[in-house]
Amino acid sequence: MPVLTRLIPSPVVVDINAGALDDLAGLLADQRISASGKLAIAISGGSGARLRERLTPALPGAEWYEVGGGTLDDAIKLADAMKKGHYDAVVGLGGGKIIDCAKFAAARIGLPLVAVATNLSHDGLCSPVATLDNDAGRGSYGVPNPIAVVIDLDIIREAPVRFVRSGIGDAISNISAVADWELSHRETGEDIDGLAAAMARQAGEAVLRHPGGVGDDNFLQVLAEGLVLTGISMSVAGDSRPASGACHEINHAFDILFPKRAASHGEQCGLGAAFATHLRGDKETSALMVEVLQRHGLPVTPGEIGFTDEEFVQVVEFAPKTRPGRYTILEHLDLSTDEIRDAYASYAKTISS
Repeated sequence: MPVLTRLIPSPVVVDINAGALDDLAGLLADQRISASGKLAIAISGGSGARLRERLTPALPGAEWYEVGGGTLDDAIKLADAMKKGHYDAVVGLGGGKIIDCAKFAAARIGLPLVAVATNLSHDGLCSPVATLDNDAGRGSYGVPNPIAVVIDLDIIREAPVRFVRSGIGDAISNISAVADWELSHRETGEDIDGLAAAMARQAGEAVLRHPGGVGDDNFLQVLAEGLVLTGISMSVAGDSRPASGACHEINHAFDILFPKRAASHGEQCGLGAAFATHLRGDKETSALMVEVLQRHGLPVTPGEIGFTDEEFVQVVEFAPKTRPGRYTILEHLDLSTDEIRDAYASYAKTISS
């Protein structure tokens, strides 16, 4: 008899609400993740250090590890330090760099990872990937999904608003990424996972069409849930494909060509998604993306993040080189420099009209 279901790699706990950190120890004990309270907690020197003071009384069995940055060396040093203890789980408490270091370290020493996010800057908090800087630039390393995700909306509101805005851009870019995946399926026969595509697209659509703003708890809940679902969609697909298309190729090109001037991940992905959607001929969705990105204070033109139009043309031309083998609207159209210049002029005209 055929197997008619499949197991989906996902956290056993997803707790997203105001005050979620107040009973972190109880949540981990109730879910049998760490009944003993023996935890290795990775933090930054900023928000993580402040939260340590607050959480230490409730986590007497925990040991705290301050992470220097977001490099592969930092993650290896963290794993080496943690393997000397006998812990039930590793907790990554902080932003994306801390969580990615903790993911890598937990995988290296064979312990489950609990992701406690202090901002919503991108969809990596629940993904099976750790993105770390290395000697060659930046690498993506496969790791198990977090066993639990905790997002305290009170903490999220305390973070600089630019982090929330970045998360908005990353979430909305899902819509463009899935459209690229479907394009590749039609044109090249690439397999597409319908469940992963549906999860990523609906996460993006929920953020795109929500009327609230960055100061609205309901909107922050939807954004947080969308970023978690996006991470799970990547686990379902076994690849970043549900959340990474031309939008992320453009983002990577900014990072590679202009490493000292690049904007945030979500800002570049949001701009890339709006432009790629325009290239795809879906002018209505592109216009809606532009409208929503502007409403949330995100850039929709390269000038708004300090780049000239010609530099953006250079970025788009280079973008396909960032992900060899990935097929998106950029590879499909294979535009010349002049054609990219004309396409951007058309996009810019729709914004100003």
